[in-house]
Amino acid sequence: MSDVAFFSDLALCPELQSTLQMLGYKKPTPIQAKAIPLVLRGEDLLAEAQTGTGKTASFALPIIEMLSKTAPSPEYRHVRALVLAPTRELAIQVGDSTLEYGQALGMRVISIYGGVRVDNQIRKLKRGADILVATPGRLLDLIQQKVISLAHLEFLVLDEADRMLDLGFIEPIQKIMEYAAEPRQTLLFSATADESIEVLADFYLNNPKKVKVNPRNSTASQIKQFAYAVDNSDKADVLSYLIKEGKWGQALVFVRTKKRVDEVTDYLKKEGIDAAAIHGDKTQRERIRMLGEFISGELQILVATDVAARGLDIESLPHVVNYDLPNVPEAYVHRIGRTGRAGEKGEAISLVSPAEREFLKRIEGLIKQKIKLRPVPYIENGAFIESSESLRPPKKKRSKPQRNKDKYPPQEKYESTLSVKAVRPSLFKK
Repeated sequence: MSDVAFFSDLALCPELQSTLQMLGYKKPTPIQAKAIPLVLRGEDLLAEAQTGTGKTASFALPIIEMLSKTAPSPEYRHVRALVLAPTRELAIQVGDSTLEYGQALGMRVISIYGGVRVDNQIRKLKRGADILVATPGRLLDLIQQKVISLAHLEFLVLDEADRMLDLGFIEPIQKIMEYAAEPRQTLLFSATADESIEVLADFYLNNPKKVKVNPRNSTASQIKQFAYAVDNSDKADVLSYLIKEGKWGQALVFVRTKKRVDEVTDYLKKEGIDAAAIHGDKTQRERIRMLGEFISGELQILVATDVAARGLDIESLPHVVNYDLPNVPEAYVHRIGRTGRAGEKGEAISLVSPAEREFLKRIEGLIKQKIKLRPVPYIENGAFIESSESLRPPKKKRSKPQRNKDKYPPQEKYESTLSVKAVRPSLFKK
């Protein structure tokens, strides 16, 4: 499968190829290059791949391709593909990505998960769905209420199966399997393939093909990594200071929530910095335009969420900024891998608040590298001057920050959940 160099080499229909092109997807990741041809051939699959390797597209794209061959009922759509995910955050993220991939083909994709009102989800399911993304507990509940039927199921995906087992979902999974139609094509994705995963695969997969992708736990040697200790309420000032005084060229800034992306972008614009926002609430036309301007070099700063920046490929991007550290360590490796490409040097800067220091420790454990947490440096004529003292850029007059601004909203309100808006006051009101 190594001969798959571009998405155009894959047997995907013109609508999917066009969608991938608009999203900026050019080269498949290793898991995509290995898995997509196998899934298109109808093989069951046992894939060992971690978060951040592009595994969602590796099962969503071929499933959409094959579902599109049969016209769905215009009135009610039977569930023909099911993706089981361990957490609501992952269920929403996978659902949103799958919906985006299948939009041009009219795929109806619904995500259901616990922790929210069930009646709203039941209302969404009135017309059915082509692809259902669900957590095991909520799905089993709705199956037993006869809200959902898996009698027409053609594809079943167990995403992050090892994590589902760790969370004790083996019994709900077993019960769900009893309701799932056969024969079907079953795909199992796991970060590890230990004995428990092998047993699960033996039970539910039919002569599966096995693929393994080495985890991307190392960072390129040409990327310099910096972590600055910053109060959450000071991050906007610090970012502006680094960009302007450091005389930066282009930079990609990763922010946790969609609302926060807009706030950061508006602040940078007020500071006279050429910045644009890209996230899940932007129209596809807006996102394509912003990505195009950034890739061409017309736009200096792109502020984005993880999902919105997928597929972005710039060979000589000098700076990546973690305005907010990701709560999933692998996402850090994926983010900073956008710089330091093709032999070019790059810098990855993380603004770390007290509440994020535990995230930094997890990242260090993953990459097996210490990232020294430093005070913000003083910059003179574009040169960084380190100091043992906690120097900060000149601050503008602003209202006194509210207490507990360093507390983040619950994880289900992070941008990784896409559809859930974070509700918190603006950090940047003058």
